[in-house]
Amino acid sequence: MTESGGHCKTVLMPRADKLLLLDTASLYFRAFYGVPDKVTAPDGSPINAVRGMLDIVAKLVTLYEPTHVVACWDDDWRPQWRVDLIPSYKSHRVVEAVPTGPDVEEVPDPLEAQIPLIRETLGLLGIPIIGVAEHEADDVIGTLATHATMPVDIVTGDRDLFQLVDDARDVRVVYTARGMSNLEIVTDSVVVTKYGVLPSQYADFATMRGDASDGLPGVAGVGEKTAATLLQAHGDLAGVRAAAESGEGMSAGVRAKVLAASDYLDVAPTVVAVATALEITAPDAALRPLDPSDVDVATAVAEKWNLGTSMTRAIAAVATTGD
Repeated sequence: MTESGGHCKTVLMPRADKLLLLDTASLYFRAFYGVPDKVTAPDGSPINAVRGMLDIVAKLVTLYEPTHVVACWDDDWRPQWRVDLIPSYKSHRVVEAVPTGPDVEEVPDPLEAQIPLIRETLGLLGIPIIGVAEHEADDVIGTLATHATMPVDIVTGDRDLFQLVDDARDVRVVYTARGMSNLEIVTDSVVVTKYGVLPSQYADFATMRGDASDGLPGVAGVGEKTAATLLQAHGDLAGVRAAAESGEGMSAGVRAKVLAASDYLDVAPTVVAVATALEITAPDAALRPLDPSDVDVATAVAEKWNLGTSMTRAIAAVATTGD
């Protein structure tokens, strides 16, 4: 508050810098299934995912008050270099194999039709979309989070990104698995409490546990509890494998399971680990209130597609950020 002519007036103080990284596909799938499909454009086209995505953006910006936002994109949802290492990687989601480019993922047609408009509306809000050829959004998130010079919130429903959590660097995950009304902030202590491992051990933990949703078999017979116990005892996957080779500090049964999975363990860590050193030109990700002309354009698009108050709320949320 400052005084002027004997009267107090409110002065908005600038927010502390914070970067919000969106796992965009994770969010628009959630939006699609969370908003009734009876919500349509005037021409009958489905727009439930677009409206839901705008509502999600508005809620996240209002709740977590970022100064910078990036929509991270799957330029390749199933990179060939990961498939070459583990052919089963996401294979159950493929509806069409494409020899010269990314395979076609199983996406409901009504959602697929909305993705261009989702990209357009994010652009209208001034949110840059960043993808990297032959890489997933996770890899973009990993690189941007690792090299950020400000606190980072990663919004995702994907547990694989828990490997990026780092209290020392103020990198958190806003976990959406229980829905947008039950968001969970994942920090170091949350990962330890849930899984018995540190975030820095999470990729090795996930490698051993496996993940059916990603087509990762894991080490046969080794579940979450055993994987956590092994990492607590031996530090990392290299330590676990060394103990299995030597036979020291490991039961014969577990040792046999680890040794039997040697071929898998040779390649799986590369598949599970998110990339953290991609060449990405830093985008201008600062949120700014829209100029009146930009508001007019966004409003016209909203009217054309029946985006209604979802666009209004998103514009209002961005407007609270300031420069």
